[in-house]
Amino acid sequence: MPSPVKPVLLALCLSTPLLAGCAVGPDYIKPDFGTPARWSSDRNQPAQALKLAQWWRNLGDSLLDQLISDAVAGNLDVAAAKARIREARATQRQAVGALFPTVSGTGSATETRSAGTATTGIAIAPTTYSQFQAGFDSSWELDLFGANRRAVEAAGYGVDAAEDDLRATLLTLIGDVASNYIDARAYQARVALARRTAASQRETAALTERKQNAGSASAVDTAKASALAASTEATIPTYESSYQQAVHRLGVLLGRDPSALSQRLSRPLPIPSPRLPLPKGIPADVMTMRPDVRKAERQLAQFTAKIGQAAAALYPDVSLTGTVSTTALKLGDLGRSSTIGWSIGPSVSLPIFNGGKLQAAVEIAEAQRDEYHVAWRNAVLSALEDVENAIVNLGQERLRIRSLTESARRYGDAARLSRALYQTGSSTFLDVLDAERSQFTAEDSLLASRANVAKNYVALAKALGGGWTGPIDSTVPEVVDSGTGPHLAQAAAPR
Repeated sequence: MPSPVKPVLLALCLSTPLLAGCAVGPDYIKPDFGTPARWSSDRNQPAQALKLAQWWRNLGDSLLDQLISDAVAGNLDVAAAKARIREARATQRQAVGALFPTVSGTGSATETRSAGTATTGIAIAPTTYSQFQAGFDSSWELDLFGANRRAVEAAGYGVDAAEDDLRATLLTLIGDVASNYIDARAYQARVALARRTAASQRETAALTERKQNAGSASAVDTAKASALAASTEATIPTYESSYQQAVHRLGVLLGRDPSALSQRLSRPLPIPSPRLPLPKGIPADVMTMRPDVRKAERQLAQFTAKIGQAAAALYPDVSLTGTVSTTALKLGDLGRSSTIGWSIGPSVSLPIFNGGKLQAAVEIAEAQRDEYHVAWRNAVLSALEDVENAIVNLGQERLRIRSLTESARRYGDAARLSRALYQTGSSTFLDVLDAERSQFTAEDSLLASRANVAKNYVALAKALGGGWTGPIDSTVPEVVDSGTGPHLAQAAAPR
């Protein structure tokens, strides 16, 4: 009698070419968006190579550099993104496992006592015997139409998307740390300006009161001088509140309590100022530099592979199963002086009628793929818009700061001159009042504009895709469990 193993091996050999090359569903092809050749501001200029490595160092603030490093190490959103990478990698390993056979072992031990019998006058005493059994069961899905391989493909794209999600989180984090740090320094400077101005205005009010006592100024002038100083002092609590909020946000961004940086940032420092222009490259660079765009593209690839995974369910499912078992009356006889049985053969599952569920699953996967295709296109357009807006905002703010610098200088000269003329009686108090008010407004606007220039520089770097270029270790879990082996169950903690 021919062995039943040979037909199975023959069928397996004949199916090998199918295992290597057959897959249903669309193969992913990376789409081409067709971006412009140049940015709108570079129409008449040659494009410069994109340089974004550690762009924040161009702000010239060593404390900011340290805060960014601390944020990358301690931020909670970054920790969550690392966990998603570990999840995606485990999902990929789980999908790969479906490509291989599964083998499980079984075993049993029984003690049997037979009942005594009495036939034809002959009594048979009860007997007791032991029986031991061991075996192996195996199964292998041949994956003729690529369902499992499409699942592995989708999981691989999912890992790429998770890694790009981490990079996108880092990009947002670094930009937020830089922007809030700039805000903190700007509000410190504006508080200091308001205090200096209020002190100067109080001196003017005292001078006016002395002139009133001498009969050369009115009580109205004295009241207006004191009111102007009080009005300037009223801006200080608002700026202090905004400063504290920026410090608290920085603390949370670093993964610490909100007040953790209060002492560290208490000493005022200048508003960071970008020292060099930022090379913008070409619009096509956003396709490779922006992690959110890369993530959207990887998700599109992932859901394209899932179409094939759903389509494979429309075709027959072929598996190869086998069983080996051995039985003996003594434990030591297993595998030697024992009975051995085995079975092996293919099994086929063919979808005949399912009410259209499988075809609907394919259509669902196709619709999801279309959603992610639109999401990818939207991500590209949003990235291009972000860069164009950041270029315009930075350029216009630089023009504005030139005018504000001139305005603050002129109003400062006017205030000093009007105050000197007022002391000698050559100018009216109204001139002094107007000049001091205008000087404070101009200098305060200038400080705000300096902060806006730095923040627009940060926004441009973010829009271009500048982020953390150093290594990121995503293999270390956030929580390390202990005592996870077999142990007595504990009662649930009371609620």
